[in-house]
Formats: sequence, structure tokens, C-alpha cells
Amino acid sequence: MTKSDPSLYVYWLASRSAGIVAFVLVSASVLIGLYLAANVGRRRVPKRMLVKVHEQIALAALVAIAAHGLLLLGDKWLSPGIGGLVVPFTMSYRPVFTGIGQVAGILAFVLGLSFYARRRVGPKRWRKAHRLMPVVYVLGAVHALGAGSDGSGLWLQGLVVVTAVPMAGLLIARYRPRGHPAARPARPAPATD
Repeated sequence: MTKSDPSLYVYWLASRSAGIVAFVLVSASVLIGLYLAANVGRRRVPKRMLVKVHEQIALAALVAIAAHGLLLLGDKWLSPGIGGLVVPFTMSYRPVFTGIGQVAGILAFVLGLSFYARRRVGPKRWRKAHRLMPVVYVLGAVHALGAGSDGSGLWLQGLVVVTAVPMAGLLIARYRPRGHPAARPARPAPATD
């Protein structure tokens, strides 16, 4: 059995940890956003508070995404350079899956930070763009499973499934046709005298 010095992998391990944190935070933010947009169930927490929580989790996710990428600059084995971090599909390590992750990160920043420019772009146009946030989740999940060194691990696959199932349910609830019988509230029977 060979012993390896974990200090040689500090940047890689820190980046992996930040990536997992980023995935969890993006998942939570998208789930809360879809929950708000789908207008399902009774809310025990006021909408205004949920919006604030959604915003704070999204910002924390952006910090974790940035840390996930920037920490790789210190990894002597991967040695991606700035170009490898910011230009999708150019990194030598699993270029397709890392490129998908880079696209997810870029979209997360553009769509997430567009919240602060929504008055300039117009609320309708902003909402239309913001509806792409579930794509960030999907791309992040593909990246985690395909590029991540833990992608074959049951714990990471389980994490993706645990977040994907409610995500799918909320997406269905969010985008079901408005005229669909399940979307209409039940009408009381007319009173007969």
C-alpha cells in the first residue's frame, strides 16, 4: 500500500469540496425558485422571506462556483491556467464534461446576477431569461457526474437523484398548461333550492 501526502492535493480537494457545496446551493436555490414560481401547496413561510432566502442561497452558490474554479489554479497536476478556467471545452481534463461545467458556471453568473439588472432589462424579459436556471442545475449535475472524481460514487449519484426528483416535480407543476384540469381550482357545486 502506498501512502500519499494529502498536502499534495490540497487545491484539488478544496476545489472538489467547493464544487459539491456549489451543486447543493444551486440545487437549493433552483428548488426554492421553482417552488415560488409553481405556486404549489400552502406556504408556511411568507413569500417575501422565501425570495430573500432564494437570493442569499444563489449568491452563496456563485461564491462556491468561483471558489471551485479558482482553487484549481493552485493544482499543479491539472494546471488549467486562466484560459482553461474561463474558456469552455479547452481544459485537457475531461474537456466535454469540464466544458459543460464551465457553461453552467457562466450561465449561473449571468442569469443569477441579472436579478440586479431586472429593472433595466424589463421584468418580463428578465423572468423569461431567469427561467433557464434549471438548465444550470442540469448542466451542473452532468458536470459533477462526468468530470468529478466522485462521479461514480453512490453518494454523489444519490445526491443528484435526491435533488432531481423534486426538481422534476416542480418543473412539471411550474410549466403545466394553465387550462389543465389539475391547474384549475375545484369549483363548488351550485346551490340548489
